[in-house]
Amino acid sequence: MLGMTIMRNVRAADDGLWEGDEVLDPNNGKVYRARLKPLDGGKVLEVRGYLGPFFRNQHWLRVE
Repeated sequence: MLGMTIMRNVRAADDGLWEGDEVLDPNNGKVYRARLKPLDGGKVLEVRGYLGPFFRNQHWLRVE
């Protein structure tokens, strides 16, 4: 999985959010639409993946 592209075509949206055309779930190989929201001063990234009307959130932590 090292070097695998996880997100593509991510761009800034309104209210400090980011939207992307594709976010890959490396566990099953499926591609979803995405919305990204930085939290806690950029230390946490809320990633929401959409498939139709359904979605799932994950919180990614910045490693320093």
